[in-house]
Amino acid sequence: MRLDREMLREAYRRMRTIRVFEEKLAELSLAGKLPGFLHLYAGEEATAVGVCMHLRDDDFLCSTHRGHGHCIAKGVDIDGMMAELFGKSTGLCKGKGGSMHIADLDRGMIGANGIVGAGIPLATGAALTAQTRGSGQIAVAFFGDGAANEGSFHESLNLASIWKLPALYVVENNGYGEATPAEYAMNITDIADRAASYGIPGVIADGMDFLDVYEKAGEAIERARAGEGPTLLECKTYRYFGHYVGDPLTYRTKEETEEVRQTRDPLELLERSVVEELELCDADALREIDAAAVAAVEAAVAFAESSDPPDPREVTTDVYVSYPESS
Repeated sequence: MRLDREMLREAYRRMRTIRVFEEKLAELSLAGKLPGFLHLYAGEEATAVGVCMHLRDDDFLCSTHRGHGHCIAKGVDIDGMMAELFGKSTGLCKGKGGSMHIADLDRGMIGANGIVGAGIPLATGAALTAQTRGSGQIAVAFFGDGAANEGSFHESLNLASIWKLPALYVVENNGYGEATPAEYAMNITDIADRAASYGIPGVIADGMDFLDVYEKAGEAIERARAGEGPTLLECKTYRYFGHYVGDPLTYRTKEETEEVRQTRDPLELLERSVVEELELCDADALREIDAAAVAAVEAAVAFAESSDPPDPREVTTDVYVSYPESS
């Protein structure tokens, strides 16, 4: 799918919205205004958007504990997202899922997941469903470098490869599994090399470069829709915040992060490409998108803060098992 001016503007809008959304969450959390545990996606925007720009509304997507960026990239409503993070009844999951279990089935967003690697087999099952129905849908699993060491990763890729499932496995290698450097936890440089064990393509993309991710994800998704089976796409990226909000970040230096921000920021790289190199947009138009993103996120916060909390009587609804009230 060839990128035109409007598609590039949309890609930038989604990336900027993710950045503003995550930075606002950090501000709210540190001010004590937002409950719960947060894992922020800022810095990795090009990966989520580069993949999701190819997806249909009915394509399936499984996320991780760091799932806000995937939701926004898939087109999930940010008002409902913000209300969910505030634990309000107007949230996407009625305030019961929170950050690590946010979902929107109407947008194909099967859900974020607090269990490392748990979304990988879920996406594999969704891909099997699509194949069985002949619907033309595909399933995408986003996961981190740490999850690539889980048994669920290997089992899922094995099944997907032998059944030629319409799936894309996207490993977001941001260099750290929580506080553990990736090179400490695995004896390979490129996780994509593991694809050879299952006879499927293993592709590496610059996860900070939207255009590179978009091109390589597009090829993999086209292959999946054509019935040629799954691809393992490794996106080399970097998270700007710690593993969680409040992480003391003793395992990496401020200088490391600042260097990435100054030289490899995904938003600045995309702006440079579309404004200076491709000449498909002007800087003033992007500044309008920036302002609109800020306004949209502020409106989402206002919506969440003004929403009602869940009714206590709802505590036993939307769960797998409920017990009858005692007489």
